[in-house]
Amino acid sequence: MLTFIGFEIKFGEIYNESNINLKTKNTMGLFSFIKNAGAKVFGIGRTDAEEAAEAAAAKIKAEATAAAQLAETIGDLQLKVENLNVHIAGDKATISGMAYDQATKEKVVLVVGNSQGIATVDDQMTVEHVEPEAQFHTVVSGDTLGKIAKNYYGNAMKYTVIFEANKPMLKDPDLIYPGQVLRIPALD
Repeated sequence: MLTFIGFEIKFGEIYNESNINLKTKNTMGLFSFIKNAGAKVFGIGRTDAEEAAEAAAAKIKAEATAAAQLAETIGDLQLKVENLNVHIAGDKATISGMAYDQATKEKVVLVVGNSQGIATVDDQMTVEHVEPEAQFHTVVSGDTLGKIAKNYYGNAMKYTVIFEANKPMLKDPDLIYPGQVLRIPALD
């Protein structure tokens, strides 16, 4: 008998395709390995723990960069805050420092809160010159500063009060967007 890869042929017998005795050997199967051992053995790739650590480090770096950019924006807007500190963790920003006045404090909260990716702002700031707090209004589709002024002040022409209260974040009274939060100061 002679065996060739998967065929067994006995000498002295005549075989045709219909009576060849085919035998297959199971040389394949499922083998188990340690999932991330290759990264350690060959020095290529990363383990799940290494990838998770890198992702966490990248997230922390991105949050620190975003916080620094927000602090820079606040400075560029010439909002007076001593010892400003902006910290971002996930979608929450924490701000601290001493604002010159209540309006400055509220504007800093709005600059940070109206930034993409920020859902909540933990305001830990203090105020040097205390004054009444403003109300906040979240813009909805169809809002205009005139409609908002009519709602809060009873006079649509008071939209300039809202516009001025939200400068320098607002550059044009016609450019507001749904989801944006605005300061609505009390009238004198």
